[in-house]
Amino acid sequence: MRVTASAVSLNVDDVAASSAFLVKHFGFREVMAAPGFASLTREDVGMHVVFLQRGLPTLPDDQRDDHASGVILAFEVDDLEGELARLESEGVAVTMPLTTEEWGERAFQVRDPNGVIVQLVDWKGATAGGSA
Repeated sequence: MRVTASAVSLNVDDVAASSAFLVKHFGFREVMAAPGFASLTREDVGMHVVFLQRGLPTLPDDQRDDHASGVILAFEVDDLEGELARLESEGVAVTMPLTTEEWGERAFQVRDPNGVIVQLVDWKGATAGGSA
């Protein structure tokens, strides 16, 4: 198998709101959009984030009404404190304060208008290195 691209698809109530949130606050850009659908990317992320309208008839019956709960979009960044300050200055509510885990991961979280969790992380305290 050769993987040529990757994406995470999240069902939300308001596709435009989630898309606009990633564009405005995280530098993503829409590469495709249609009613009930948006695909976004950043060149440095290596994947697409796809938002699908809940109830979309093209989704399988057992997924149609699911919501993107329990999923965390995690992005490792170089300047965690700087990103935290930037997002706060833009009026984005921090829903999990900056925390440090015993294994060295440092992270904070925000939520988009549909409740999708976006976590920014670094590994400055890590002893063995790694990534999110």
